[in-house]
Amino acid sequence: MLLSNEAMARQNWLTAARNLLGHSLAAKIKNDPFYRFQTLAEIQLAARLGITIDVNQASVDDWLRLPGISIHQAQMLVNLTQAGVAFHSLEDVAAGLGVPAARLKPLAPILSFYYYDPESVCLAQPVNVNRATLEALLQVPMIDASLARRIIAQRSSAGPYRNLAHLQQRLALPADLTAQLMHYLRF
Repeated sequence: MLLSNEAMARQNWLTAARNLLGHSLAAKIKNDPFYRFQTLAEIQLAARLGITIDVNQASVDDWLRLPGISIHQAQMLVNLTQAGVAFHSLEDVAAGLGVPAARLKPLAPILSFYYYDPESVCLAQPVNVNRATLEALLQVPMIDASLARRIIAQRSSAGPYRNLAHLQQRLALPADLTAQLMHYLRF
């Protein structure tokens, strides 16, 4: 069946528009680390672009990028990993969420399961400043006895720290010290 010139032009225009949208979506996914995937096709595209989420290091924002993951589920997964739970497979994540593994299977192309040895001297183990003892705080580089006591005293008198910025503000820490501490602390 031969198409008329008008029909061929329309078909060429539609093909060009689809290609342009596909390229702009790919650019958006590749360049926006907070882009929330809307469809499983976008998950497949992200996988082709080399986008991965390290399950055992993922933040709430990382989990929320995935379609079908609620804020409650994202927070639960982050709380589990921060408490030392390691996910070794998709089935582990599903069990942690209390959902069938089949529900998470479409997300598998961008989920990565890396092993982190807790005994490794190369891997800094962040300290939860809202639970840490004086001894634990003293193990953090750049925290001396005076600062460790101030952290605990402020925590006892004014409640837990919400985040790094909150800690910096409450303790009036210099920016360079805060920048050095950010890799060693969690909240």
